[in-house]
Amino acid sequence: MRSYLIEDFYPEQLQKITAALTDKGLAGSLDGIFYLPLPEVLLTDVQRAHAGECGPHIFVLEVLEEGSLKLELLLRAKNKLRCECVFYATQDQREHIISFLDDFIRQLDISV
Repeated sequence: MRSYLIEDFYPEQLQKITAALTDKGLAGSLDGIFYLPLPEVLLTDVQRAHAGECGPHIFVLEVLEEGSLKLELLLRAKNKLRCECVFYATQDQREHIISFLDDFIRQLDISV
């Protein structure tokens, strides 16, 4: 699995990140899992065509107990596990989601 890993957070920093993600309504169905949606403008043609049936298209962020955040770079369809619209992020999608996560953390006054 391709992923973006940010390490060496203090427990209170992870708690702050987790609380902020939860407040934004991004919490997944499992503890420590968050769904980060991708703006429709960044979807590929296939993903856009499947948005109604398969979407929304999301990245999964996992808060790891050892003080890390792991962002999977597989763009998933929230309503379908296997489909041709589920594949690794394009360069634009990858740049967007990594920048989003870095900026989100900085806005919480946590250095990245």
